[in-house]
Amino acid sequence: MSSPTTPIRTVNGLLHAKRGKNGRLHWTDTFTYLYLALGILLMFGPVIWLALSSFKTSSALLEFPPTFLPLGQVEVQVEGYSKPLPLYEATLEDGTVRQLAQIRRIGIISQMIDPQNPDQKFKVPIDKRTEVREFRMAWENYRDPLERFDFARYLNNSLVVTVVATLVTLLINSMAAFGLAIYEFRGRGAIMLFVIGTLMIPITVILVPVYLVVTSMGMINSLWAVILPGAATPTGVFLLRQYMLTIPKDLIEAARMDRASEWAIYWKVVLPLALPAIAVLAIFSIMWRWNDFLWPLIVLNRSEVYTLQIGLNAFQGELDVQWHYILAMTVVTLIPVTLVFAFLQKFITTGIASSGMK
Repeated sequence: MSSPTTPIRTVNGLLHAKRGKNGRLHWTDTFTYLYLALGILLMFGPVIWLALSSFKTSSALLEFPPTFLPLGQVEVQVEGYSKPLPLYEATLEDGTVRQLAQIRRIGIISQMIDPQNPDQKFKVPIDKRTEVREFRMAWENYRDPLERFDFARYLNNSLVVTVVATLVTLLINSMAAFGLAIYEFRGRGAIMLFVIGTLMIPITVILVPVYLVVTSMGMINSLWAVILPGAATPTGVFLLRQYMLTIPKDLIEAARMDRASEWAIYWKVVLPLALPAIAVLAIFSIMWRWNDFLWPLIVLNRSEVYTLQIGLNAFQGELDVQWHYILAMTVVTLIPVTLVFAFLQKFITTGIASSGMK
């Protein structure tokens, strides 16, 4: 496992790269910089494109070739017209180029006027004009879903499901891992092998049985139907159990000699020492729950209990897909996971390396 000073040494190595006699970088260092830049571009390029595209209008998203920045057509208010008119760079018959506002379009001819002189009108073919554009962010892509389409409720439902399900998952998985790691009994290895073996069962095989169980318990169209079925995960049990095996047995025996109950040993001794692995499992659980789509789609049929992922599906119809809303709400779904990862990422290396997962 790499030490905490490894990233510092790596950065220092890049900053103090080898230079030749002429003061230029060595070719290996140049290749390293190019390789790292390509990696950053491949990793963050699509995310940046997604974020910028979420501020484009629906018509701007359909343009070809696409633009990197969100651009919108400039509109001007002209005296005598109640609504702003779109502005164009128009090439007239004499070859001069002027900025004109379009009144209306009839076929392939645009009727246009000079914004400075509304009495002066022109007829310009549509292939002789180009839009005057400016950098403009379509904030309505975020505002409309949250105000008009009840996305605030979907966001709240996703938060409830993610938080409650993660807490339940951490509690159940840590208790199972505690029993399999701390206690020694016959068949412990077989039980752990059985738990790991469940990872090979495809999710599609258990969908129908789990749905029948949820239906018999009357939890259809309830958030509990999304929270409870996946509370115990074999991945979480394995990760926590492997980490708890590294806890010295002397601490457990010392706590028992001090007449600590098994619950006190679990809550006050083992859990604090297993926090790195618990943080890793929390990140995994949050990502699983927040991005879950198939199971909520099956058990949730009423819009008031939709999660955010199901709500996004509502913008995709048979004849029309509202990409500007989908992209904006996709960015919203990325924010919580990004924040959680940013705060807990320091535990990932320690937790995974110590738990035996390579």
